Amino acid sequence: MAKGYLIFHLNLAFSSIPSTSRPDVIKRCYWPLLEMVQKSGIPIGIELTGWTLSEINNLDPVWVTTFRELLNDEKCELIGSGWSQLIGPLVPYEVNKWNQELGIERYKQLLGKKPGIVLVNEMAFSTSMVDVYKEVGYEGMIMDRNNIRLALDIEKDPITDAPTHAAGTHGNDIALLWSDAILFQRFQRVIHRDIPAAEYIEYLQEKVSSGEKYLPIYTNDAEVFNYRPGRFTTENKLDNEDEWERVNMICKTLSEKKIIEWVSPSAALQLISGEGKKVSVMTSVTQPIPVKKQAKYNINRWANTGRDDLWLNTQCHKIYRNYMVLGMTGSTEWKNLCELWSSDFRTHITADRWSALLQRLEKMAIPNPPDPFALTEHGIPVLTEHGNSHYSSEKDEEGIYWTIKTKNIRLTLNVRRGLTIKSLAFGSHGFKPVIGAVEQGHFESINYGVDYYSGGVLIEMPGKRKRITDLEWVEPELFEKEKTIIIKAVIPVEQGSIEKYINIDLEKEEISLRYQFIGIERPLGIVRVGTLTFLEAFLTGDCELSCFNGGNRAEVFPVDKDCEHVAAVSALVSSTTCLGSPGGYIALGNDQTKLYFRWKPERCAAIPMFKYKHVSNKILSRLTFSLAELDDTSKEGGRLLPFEFSISTN
Repeated sequence: MAKGYLIFHLNLAFSSIPSTSRPDVIKRCYWPLLEMVQKSGIPIGIELTGWTLSEINNLDPVWVTTFRELLNDEKCELIGSGWSQLIGPLVPYEVNKWNQELGIERYKQLLGKKPGIVLVNEMAFSTSMVDVYKEVGYEGMIMDRNNIRLALDIEKDPITDAPTHAAGTHGNDIALLWSDAILFQRFQRVIHRDIPAAEYIEYLQEKVSSGEKYLPIYTNDAEVFNYRPGRFTTENKLDNEDEWERVNMICKTLSEKKIIEWVSPSAALQLISGEGKKVSVMTSVTQPIPVKKQAKYNINRWANTGRDDLWLNTQCHKIYRNYMVLGMTGSTEWKNLCELWSSDFRTHITADRWSALLQRLEKMAIPNPPDPFALTEHGIPVLTEHGNSHYSSEKDEEGIYWTIKTKNIRLTLNVRRGLTIKSLAFGSHGFKPVIGAVEQGHFESINYGVDYYSGGVLIEMPGKRKRITDLEWVEPELFEKEKTIIIKAVIPVEQGSIEKYINIDLEKEEISLRYQFIGIERPLGIVRVGTLTFLEAFLTGDCELSCFNGGNRAEVFPVDKDCEHVAAVSALVSSTTCLGSPGGYIALGNDQTKLYFRWKPERCAAIPMFKYKHVSNKILSRLTFSLAELDDTSKEGGRLLPFEFSISTN
């Protein structure tokens, strides 16, 4: 008989549930869950954040007392989550550590228990999160297996070949207990009467017959039974049947038919681990941050969609940076920041709760950091094209290409195409161009028969059938400021103008690019800036990409397979994944030639996305920064923030 386990996720911060409805959720969803534990004898796993536990205790302390008694009697099991349901790969290491430690502290205070297993928040996983979980003392981790198998390219292999332990970046690992999005969605459908019980039971029998010994029957929300969170108009309507009674009936039938023997999550973890240890890094350049469910439900859901994710994440980074500068050690402050970074503020948050969040942030207003690109009286316009002793400046005969040379840099700009980069080379690379333009005709395939520029802007609004770029003829100005020169261009567009700045360091091997939007609203669509095209000579040898994804060490991804983070999932979901990079850092290249890209998330929490594509015997590789993506959580309005990033050789 196969072993099966149940884990119910409790979240009173659920984005689309009004605050006033929380007592009703406890009554309709959380009490029936405890009653099921008492009556069924199934050792159910119950996962909730420290914040949700505290809120339940404020609204219905008897529920918490009952839950504690059931835990003490070992009739159910506590699964950890953290203080808040934040997306680990999108926040800095210190925030992740505080989040887990604060959650564990509250579990001990109200339940007298420290959980041994943690559920990955929203199943948004990065290798760095293994390090965080191990550091705070967790022994096991729950993660969705469907997208991990996709990341590891083992979808065609037997389920039993999946890893039993996830590797971290420190040479450590953590035991794995799998969730399964297809299984929990099928369970929801049978409870909601979308499919008959007989069909569901036959489906599970086939899974068992195929050799599956451990089945994560349900590992998802409790709030979808006897209640509807109201996220989508397509949600099933509630009828008069008690859905928790149907949950009990289905689980009892699976036991009576000897299809499933129910075990606790920790017992399942021990059984799986006892069959042999298979450790694996569970991410790849194709899937750097696997997430649960289908492709439309990806990491960009919390990074730069929603009502105003770009601005909200930037505010959180600004508060975090201030806490780090001040050496903040108070748990109250860090609890507050963990709550502000909650995933639920970034999806289907209700208008009332969003308004309350804005008021909360207004009270915490942190001054903006100094702007290194600001052109004040210290900026001196340069009238000559020939430069001075520190650099030279010249244009070609037709005035299309403008080349600036310093002792370390050779930069050629295309003034006919919005000051995009025709060629960028550094002295330590022997002035061999690494970034530039790939002209039409480079690739023989008509599917790639266009120009690929570097440093451009793309704004697309599918609903309005509009596309805005910066590929226009410009008349740039050049300024000197301290040990840099700054080139400025203004590109008029329909809604306003795009200001572009290129800052060239006269001493170091570094340039910076800045994009500013004047009179342009954040669209219901995509905004991608700074798209860089790498020249093929750069991406030779054993190329690697590294960045920080929620831990205190960089994760390294071999660039050894095609990937396209910017690929649209559908007309309604504009991208597939991204690099989290909450530290504002990416390195790309090999031991001989490497480039570093840096930005300050506290100024603009842009999201980097990578493309590496074989086109016949050639390679198209690009890095872009997204300020807005499109999915089902996207709303009109929000802010487009100025964004700047640097390119350097160290």
